[in-house]
Amino acid sequence: MSCVPASVQRVLVTGGAGFIGGAVVRRLLTDSQAQVFNLDKLGYASDLSSIEAVLKDLGPDAAERHVPQQVDLVDPVATAAAVQQADPDLVLHLAAESHVDRSIDGPSAFLDSNVSGTFSLLQACLAHWEALPQERQQAFRFQHISTDEVFGSLGATGRFSETTPYDPRSPYSASKAASDHLVSAWHHTYGLPVLLTNCSNNFGPWQFPEKLIPVVILKALAGEPIPLYGDGANVRDWLFVDDHVDALLLVASQGQIGRSYCVGGHGERSNREVVETICALLDQACPSAAPHADLITLVKDRPGHDRRYAIDPSRITTELGWQPRHRFEQGLEATVRWYLEHQHWCSTVRSRAGYGGERIGSGFQRP
Repeated sequence: MSCVPASVQRVLVTGGAGFIGGAVVRRLLTDSQAQVFNLDKLGYASDLSSIEAVLKDLGPDAAERHVPQQVDLVDPVATAAAVQQADPDLVLHLAAESHVDRSIDGPSAFLDSNVSGTFSLLQACLAHWEALPQERQQAFRFQHISTDEVFGSLGATGRFSETTPYDPRSPYSASKAASDHLVSAWHHTYGLPVLLTNCSNNFGPWQFPEKLIPVVILKALAGEPIPLYGDGANVRDWLFVDDHVDALLLVASQGQIGRSYCVGGHGERSNREVVETICALLDQACPSAAPHADLITLVKDRPGHDRRYAIDPSRITTELGWQPRHRFEQGLEATVRWYLEHQHWCSTVRSRAGYGGERIGSGFQRP
């Protein structure tokens, strides 16, 4: 069965060389016959290796259905030309700068990509949608993929839902909140048929190794100190990336226009719990270096570090029938195994990006 309706023959995925975007592109190529236009500026964290691996397995037909577009959404002319070339029935907008630590050090890049880039894409897609014949116009969808970080920080209880007020605390989350509001405004003002999703922390294979889980794995394998921010008690709701892809494509095919859906993995864990679980898995896989937990080192906390995130996914579960297929421990074990088997890829992408695993952000030096 296709992962998108038969009427969806042309899909534009922005950020398709990124972690989540790449997973979406792979699923579309594997489980549908849609033409997939993969728009990405090919920044430091972009990589097409996972897609190339799938294309190699699927053969020439899938390769012909994958159309890379190297475009920076900040350029409105190039963006409009890319949308015109793609002529999409569905737009999945995942392109974003997403690393909170980098946003502390260089917020302007986040405003450019996440706010100005989303504006350029909305304008291009609005013009495209308005010019479509009526049947295609009625079927067209613009889906914006966002984060739970726009809602701010929770206390010890409660969970984010679609009615939670926005309260972003970092340059990254503020830029994503702005993009969410732009998408909503283009729906209410211009009638663009939009869908919005806000997800919890994603993890899984092929994630650029600057985020918590791959950083911990690679630090531990190298015998280096494993940094744990503050007291390690900050809580996140972890979502395996393949489960997120399930949710996104379900919303794209069955979601209600103008509606937002919160996507969480029922995987609340403190950062310390996550790090200690990774260390235990590595103790099993690499017993000669055990105990890896001895490498855990408390470091100065991130400025404005949100204490707790948790998502209530009742709407997407009740209305659309979505449930995560992977328990956190199951997904984490698969992820650790993947990084153990793909250390060369990690070295390659880190070298290409000029990133050696160091902590990022001059903001950490401020009192």
